[in-house]
Amino acid sequence: MNTLVDKFGRKHDYMRIAVTDRCNLRCQYCMPEEGVKSLDHLNILSFEEILSVVKVAAKLGVRKIRLTGGEPLVRKDLESLIQMIHAVPGIEDIAMTTNAIFLADRIDALKAAGLSRVNISLDSLNEDRFRLMTRGGELKKVIQGIEKAIEKGLNPVKVNAVVIKGFNEDEIADFIRWTIHLPIQMRFIEYMPIGDSLVWKDGYYPLEEVRKIAESIAPVMDVVGVRGNGPASVFKLAGAEGTIGIIHPVSQHFCSSCNRLRLTADGKLKPCLFWQNEVDIRSYISDEEQLTNVFREVLNLKEEKHQMTEEQMSQDKTVRKMSQIGG
Repeated sequence: MNTLVDKFGRKHDYMRIAVTDRCNLRCQYCMPEEGVKSLDHLNILSFEEILSVVKVAAKLGVRKIRLTGGEPLVRKDLESLIQMIHAVPGIEDIAMTTNAIFLADRIDALKAAGLSRVNISLDSLNEDRFRLMTRGGELKKVIQGIEKAIEKGLNPVKVNAVVIKGFNEDEIADFIRWTIHLPIQMRFIEYMPIGDSLVWKDGYYPLEEVRKIAESIAPVMDVVGVRGNGPASVFKLAGAEGTIGIIHPVSQHFCSSCNRLRLTADGKLKPCLFWQNEVDIRSYISDEEQLTNVFREVLNLKEEKHQMTEEQMSQDKTVRKMSQIGG
C-alpha cells in the first residue's frame, strides 16, 4: 500500500481539514477583535471537493481526519460531510475541534453521522474571564456541550486549555480537579507565539508546573495507551475518572514524530502549522493521479522542525491567522 513518508522518515496518517475560516467567537490569541476578512463562499472547498481529497488521502494511508475551522459547527450541514467521510474505505477515526457553543444542540446528529470524538477549547472556568478571552462567549453553553459529549459516549472527550501567564494559570488546579469526577482528558497546551497570539508576548508558562500542582492535590500516575493521545504526555490523579495531558509544542516540540498534514478551507495543503509552505490543490481535485503527486510534493516541502523556539518566531512565518489555518 502507498504511504505518505517524508524525507525524514515520518509516516503521515492524519489530516486536519478546516471546513471554514469563520467563527462565532473572537478569541484573543486566535484572531483580532474585528475578525479577519472571510473568504468568499466560492473560494471555500465544497463537501464534494473535500471528499475527493479525503479519498485520495485514504488511499495513501491517511486513517484519521480532524475537522477544524474557524469553528466547524458554523458550516451548514456539517453532519453530511461527516457521513460522507465516514463511508470512505480506510478512514477509521473522525474527530472535531470545536468551541462547543453549538455542540449540545447538534451532538445527536453528529454522532449518528459518524463523529468519533471531540476536542473542546476552553481556557477558563470563570464566566467573566471566559467572556473576556472569547470576546463574548457563553461559558454555560460550552459546559453543556462537554456534558452532552460525555453523555452520548464520544470517547475520549478532550478539553484543551491554553495556559497563559498572567491570565489563567491560577485556574490550573480547578481544571485538574474537574478530572476527579468527569471522564475527560483535560489537556494543558503551551502558549504558541503565532499570529495574534503575540498579544501576550510574555505569556509563556512552563507546563512542568501543571504536574506539580496535580501532585499537590493527590498522588499521580502515568497513563499509556490513551486513544487519540497524540503528542500529549498523560497522567491522572489516583482514583480520578479522567486524565490530564500536557502538550509542549514550543519548548519540547514533537516535530520528530509529526504525522499530520493540514488542508485549509480554501484548498491549500500545508505540511506544517508554522511554516508558509503550502500548495493550492483545487485545480487537481478532479484528477486522482495529479492529486496523489501533489500530496507527495507537499511532503517534500515539510521541514524537519518548526522554529517557534528561535529568533525567527517574531517574524510570524505563518502569514495566516490561527483561525485561517485550522490549528
